[in-house]
Amino acid sequence: MTDERIIHWIRAKYESLVGNLDERGRRRWAAVEARSLGRGGITAVAQATGLSDRTVRTGIKELGAGVRLPQGRQRHVGGGRKAAKEKAPALLKALEGLVEPATRGDPQSPLKWTCKSTRELSKELKTCGYVVSRTTVAKLLKEAGFSLQANRKTIEGTHPPDRNAQFEHINRRVKAQRRAGQPALSVDTKKKENIGIYKNPGRTWRPKGQPLQVQTHDFPDKQHEKAVPYGVYDIGKNEAWVTVGISHDTAQFAVASIREWWHRRGRRRYPRRRVQRLLITADSGGSNGPRNRLWKYELQKLADDLGIAIEVCHFPPGTSKWNKIEHRVFCHITRRWRAQPLESYEIVVALIGATRTDTGLEVHARLDERAYPKGLQVSDAA
Repeated sequence: MTDERIIHWIRAKYESLVGNLDERGRRRWAAVEARSLGRGGITAVAQATGLSDRTVRTGIKELGAGVRLPQGRQRHVGGGRKAAKEKAPALLKALEGLVEPATRGDPQSPLKWTCKSTRELSKELKTCGYVVSRTTVAKLLKEAGFSLQANRKTIEGTHPPDRNAQFEHINRRVKAQRRAGQPALSVDTKKKENIGIYKNPGRTWRPKGQPLQVQTHDFPDKQHEKAVPYGVYDIGKNEAWVTVGISHDTAQFAVASIREWWHRRGRRRYPRRRVQRLLITADSGGSNGPRNRLWKYELQKLADDLGIAIEVCHFPPGTSKWNKIEHRVFCHITRRWRAQPLESYEIVVALIGATRTDTGLEVHARLDERAYPKGLQVSDAA
């Protein structure tokens, strides 16, 4: 049998067995094959299996000496390469000093103001005399109790002394409105969106290798307008109305959106003769802020026109995420148009209007092409 045929024969046998052999089994099987071939067997087996000749020789020595390893072990106790932290006991302490330079290491460490990736930590350790790979750095960090973590938004600044009382008051008022069958609304402006072929976050199913082509940059373009979605969420009916503006997010626009909700949805849900009070919950900033005089003026006009008392409850500053429209409506709208470029106002309105959830949420939308100028002042006399 020629050398090529022998190597092919050994390789075929090895490939059929390797999936069922552990490290010790592969080593000893290779030793048996090498001994059966005689002279040149070690080289032939190493070439056929890809194992090193040193591994084959080790297997032959184990067979000759009748070595028996403990159950579950592949090598003798103490065999194999020593762990990095065993070879350099001070390595872990040096690594911790780099990860937390402000408390344990040198405050002037160059890593204090850089991204502490495993690659950067590995490079910095080499300057300290420790040659370790980035994978070893990752293992050492995990053993020391570190993990990859993002920032967590928990610091909200100073809390007003009556903050909890404000939340309790809003909750009581909403419940009272619902018990009385009166409308309770949550209102806010969603993030303005660029109109054009711009990238929208998220992914959607498409034919493989055919992603939608969009602009490389999202820089503002004066030739392309912005969509200003203002939402009105009926808490009791789990229904939302979104007016998509093309002008500015002003108090006039906000109240016009509420007026639009009443004429198109509200009066169908709440017969006018039964509605005595309209409750609006809003955050403390933007077009519907408590210090916005135009907001109060326009709301009073709306109350006079409808003949309904309007009550407004504002959330404390910095707590807009508790506004129900944020996590009951806006998040679903964002999911609806994920990975979809908002090329026109019509697409924006259609995507918002198609928003539905398994819990019964329905969203209706309409484009408002009227202009709402900024900078309008309300005098004391008004």
